[in-house]
Amino acid sequence: MATAATVLLTSARLLRLPLRKSSPPAATSLSSLSSLAPSAPFKMGLFQSRSSAAAPPARLAVRAARTESDRVSIGFRAPQFQLPEPLTGKMWSLEDFESYPALLVMFICNHCPFVKHLKNDIVKLTNFYMKKGLAVVAISSNSVATHPQDGPEFMAEEAKAFNYPFPYLYDESQDVARDFGAVCTPEFYLFKKDGRRPFELVYHGQFDDSRPSNNVPVTGRDLSLAIDCILSGQPVSLTQKPSVGCSIKWHPEVKV
Repeated sequence: MATAATVLLTSARLLRLPLRKSSPPAATSLSSLSSLAPSAPFKMGLFQSRSSAAAPPARLAVRAARTESDRVSIGFRAPQFQLPEPLTGKMWSLEDFESYPALLVMFICNHCPFVKHLKNDIVKLTNFYMKKGLAVVAISSNSVATHPQDGPEFMAEEAKAFNYPFPYLYDESQDVARDFGAVCTPEFYLFKKDGRRPFELVYHGQFDDSRPSNNVPVTGRDLSLAIDCILSGQPVSLTQKPSVGCSIKWHPEVKV
C-alpha cells in the first residue's frame, strides 16, 4: 500500500504534521499489562472560522452527549474503507484483514472519559486475542475543529504511549463512521469471515458493564465472550447490550 509522510489537519489553518515511524509493538499476555502510563496532557488549540467585515463572527454549532450505540443488524457486511495510520503513515483498507477469521473494529478517540476508562484493558484484551488470530483496527472520526486533541498528531502520540498492538486510523471525512453507523466512543463491531464471503457482523455491543464512576470492575466480559465464540466456531448470543460513551464529534456547521 502507498504510504503518506504527512497527515493534514482539518482546521481553519491546515497544519502539516510530521509522522514518526515505529516498529509494531510486541504482543503480550492478557495479564501482563497491569499498568500503562497515559500520554502527556494535550494542549488545546483554538479553532477560528472565517468571517467577513460585513458579517458577524461565525459560531460553531457543537453537540455533545452521552450516547448509546444504535442497533445495527446482525449480518451487516463490513463497509470498505481506506484510512491513514498517523503513527506510521501507512494506509489501511478492509482488504488488509481478509485472511483473518474475525475482525474487531473499534471507534475510539483520545479525549473521551469512557474510552480512557477502558483503554488499558482494551490493550490487554486485544493483545491476548490477536495472538489467537483476531484482527483488530481502531478508528477515530472526531472533528479536530472542535476537539483538536483527537487529531492525527495526538493519535500518533496516544498509540505510541499506550503501545497499541492494532492500527489506529484517522477518519478525517467521517464517511467511514457514517458507513458503519457509528455514533459513540467507544463502539465495538465484531465481524466473522467464512472463506471468500465478506465480513459479517456478529456482535455490536458493549465492552462490559463498567462505566466511569459506577464502581463496576472492568473485565471485558461481554466482548471477550463474543470473541471466544467466533474463534471457536460457536454462535454468538443475540442478547447484546449497547455500548455507551461520548457522542462522535461531527464536523460542526458554521452559522453566521
